[in-house]
Amino acid sequence: MTQRLWSMIAFFALLPLFPAGELRAQDSYPNKPVRIIVDSAAGSANDVILRILSDRLGSIWGQQVLTVNNPGAGGGIAARAASTSPGDAYTLFFPSASAFLALAGAAGVAPNLPIELPRDFVPIAFAIHQPMFIGVSHTLGVNTLADFIALAKQKPGEISYAATGRGRITHLTMELLQSRTGIKLQFVPYTGGPAQAMNDVMSGRVGIVLDGYAGVAPALQGNSVKGLAITAPERVPGFADLPTVAETLPGFISGGWSVLVAPLGTSDAIVRKVAADVRKVLSEPEVVSKLAQIGVYPRQMTPEEVTAFARSEQQTWRPVLEQVAKQSQ
Repeated sequence: MTQRLWSMIAFFALLPLFPAGELRAQDSYPNKPVRIIVDSAAGSANDVILRILSDRLGSIWGQQVLTVNNPGAGGGIAARAASTSPGDAYTLFFPSASAFLALAGAAGVAPNLPIELPRDFVPIAFAIHQPMFIGVSHTLGVNTLADFIALAKQKPGEISYAATGRGRITHLTMELLQSRTGIKLQFVPYTGGPAQAMNDVMSGRVGIVLDGYAGVAPALQGNSVKGLAITAPERVPGFADLPTVAETLPGFISGGWSVLVAPLGTSDAIVRKVAADVRKVLSEPEVVSKLAQIGVYPRQMTPEEVTAFARSEQQTWRPVLEQVAKQSQ
């Protein structure tokens, strides 16, 4: 029996496992524009990443893929909008890591969170992971992370730091830095994206900022903000002169990550199709190059692996989250 005949037999044997409606939906999807909600402002790292992916998905699908920015409430506003959308995959959700990590009910954190998979959304694909970059105002007169820590110890509570929203990975990472070093900083949340935060750091109104490279790149490249360190486990390509935080604080690793999810009720056939198309996009050399230029890196995961990864991250950050919740009470 030929291989082709065996393949045909296997295909028809599997047909009963997939309802006819699901197969038709998969074949025709998408036949109209697709909206992807992102829980951060235009110009933020997650927004820039999504627009790169959306452009290529739109080309593959032959449909517009629209980025919908919905920042605020630690990701809660976007999560509510996405979770109440129809389960037809014409509205998808591209949350940052923070949306999966924030404590439900903690003061200053959206009560809808944390998001859990697959309880609240259907996981589709892991997209990228991104190290965080630490930059400081030149007005502080420091050149290394060790210099900054020493200065902060001399001025407890006097130096402020900028991060994009309470409960987000930038906030949590700075809380972890304070815990590891014994310093005390003043938190200044910027929910409108990195532009205002960077302006305040450049002017000296805020001392230190932590964000993905897309958010701090212009200031670092123009040397209007001094780059101190990166939170990756090792120095990354293109930033060999920028030390890791772990070189000063052994074992200190943090970073953002982004996944694509769908509202509950989305058919498995369409989830698998979108997941395959995302994997295809993230394998394209041009896309990989564009992402590397903004300091983020693709990472392939199945929908099931996305769920396991998100749960593992929740456990890792639980002690920091609990400390943040106590401070907010």
